[in-house]
Amino acid sequence: MPLHVPPAPAPALRTVLTALGSPTAVREARTPSLRTAAQGDATPELPLPLHVLDRITPEGVSATRLVGWRFLIRCGDRAVAAAETRLTPDGWAFSHFFEGPYIASTERALRQAESAAQPYQARLLSVPGLYMLTLWLHGDTDGDGTTGHPAATDLLVPLAPAPPGIAAHRAHRVAELLPVLTLRVPPAAPPLLGSPA
Repeated sequence: MPLHVPPAPAPALRTVLTALGSPTAVREARTPSLRTAAQGDATPELPLPLHVLDRITPEGVSATRLVGWRFLIRCGDRAVAAAETRLTPDGWAFSHFFEGPYIASTERALRQAESAAQPYQARLLSVPGLYMLTLWLHGDTDGDGTTGHPAATDLLVPLAPAPPGIAAHRAHRVAELLPVLTLRVPPAAPPLLGSPA
């Protein structure tokens, strides 16, 4: 079954294209491979909505929120970097370029997901408390990618490097992985005295 990639908001894509066309933005990026690419050779592809897992309740219910869109930046036949956009009060804004192991890991997980028997919508889910990023294969292929929570039957594929004890590139049903994460994610720190609640 084909993997569904939701279309990114047009303003988010425009901010990435503008940054790619800006010699200053590319030169100042901490991405050597992007700086050495020929001007105009880099193209943004595979936009994925990036959600953050804020907390998991004792009942196993997750609270997620959309924080941006991540685009893989392709030069020639491979992705060499990624670009992130974030939603601001004024609309979508370019955030930054980056590279590292999550680029190749994301490509690998997407290729694996293409062979799934069931259709899924591709998203990214970050678990900051574990320094963990997963490919979230959401069962609602008609959604816009910006709303919704991981359903028990959705799949999470931890990207490499994954936290110790969690296998990278192995698909886990949300119902199986969330209880494990519940035990491992540290509780939120209470607010400091005198700070806003």
